Amino acid sequence: MAVPRHKTSKQKKRSRRSHDAISPVGFSTCPRCNQAKLPHRVCDNCGYYRGVEISVKSGS
Repeated sequence: MAVPRHKTSKQKKRSRRSHDAISPVGFSTCPRCNQAKLPHRVCDNCGYYRGVEISVKSGS
Protein backbone atom coordinates (compact mmCIF):
# COMPACT_ATOMS: atom_id res chain seq x y z
CA MET A 1 0.00 0.00 0.00
CA ALA A 2 1.31 3.43 -0.91
CA VAL A 3 2.23 5.74 1.94
CA PRO A 4 2.89 9.47 1.40
CA ARG A 5 6.49 10.42 2.06
CA HIS A 6 5.83 14.10 2.77
CA LYS A 7 3.10 16.13 4.39
CA THR A 8 0.60 17.60 1.94
CA SER A 9 1.01 21.36 1.97
CA LYS A 10 -1.84 23.77 2.66
CA GLN A 11 -1.65 25.10 -0.91
CA LYS A 12 -1.89 21.63 -2.46
CA LYS A 13 -4.74 20.62 -0.18
CA ARG A 14 -6.73 23.83 -0.74
CA SER A 15 -6.25 23.82 -4.51
CA ARG A 16 -7.58 20.27 -4.63
CA ARG A 17 -10.64 21.32 -2.65
CA SER A 18 -11.32 24.42 -4.75
CA HIS A 19 -14.21 22.66 -6.55
CA ASP A 20 -15.98 21.62 -3.35
CA ALA A 21 -17.68 24.99 -2.81
CA ILE A 22 -21.48 25.03 -2.77
CA SER A 23 -23.02 26.90 -5.68
CA PRO A 24 -26.11 29.07 -5.17
CA VAL A 25 -29.51 27.66 -6.10
CA GLY A 26 -30.86 28.93 -9.41
CA PHE A 27 -34.50 29.99 -9.40
CA SER A 28 -36.86 30.33 -12.33
CA THR A 29 -40.14 32.20 -12.49
CA CYS A 30 -43.53 30.56 -12.73
CA PRO A 31 -45.15 31.52 -16.06
CA ARG A 32 -48.59 31.53 -14.46
CA CYS A 33 -48.10 33.59 -11.27
CA ASN A 34 -44.58 35.02 -11.83
CA GLN A 35 -43.33 33.82 -8.45
CA ALA A 36 -39.83 32.42 -7.93
CA LYS A 37 -39.70 28.60 -7.95
CA LEU A 38 -37.17 25.83 -8.32
CA PRO A 39 -36.78 24.64 -11.91
CA HIS A 40 -38.58 21.42 -12.96
CA ARG A 41 -40.82 21.47 -9.89
CA VAL A 42 -44.42 22.34 -9.10
CA CYS A 43 -44.95 25.98 -8.15
CA ASP A 44 -45.57 26.30 -4.40
CA ASN A 45 -47.75 29.36 -4.92
CA CYS A 46 -50.25 28.21 -7.59
CA GLY A 47 -49.69 24.44 -7.81
CA TYR A 48 -49.12 24.34 -11.58
CA TYR A 49 -46.38 22.65 -13.57
CA ARG A 50 -46.06 23.18 -17.35
CA GLY A 51 -49.60 24.57 -17.58
CA VAL A 52 -51.26 21.67 -15.75
CA GLU A 53 -52.62 21.88 -12.20
CA ILE A 54 -50.82 19.19 -10.22
CA SER A 55 -51.87 19.79 -6.64
CA VAL A 56 -54.99 21.27 -5.12
CA LYS A 57 -54.24 23.83 -2.43
CA SER A 58 -56.11 23.11 0.80
CA GLY A 59 -57.50 26.00 2.78
CA SER A 60 -57.20 24.39 6.22
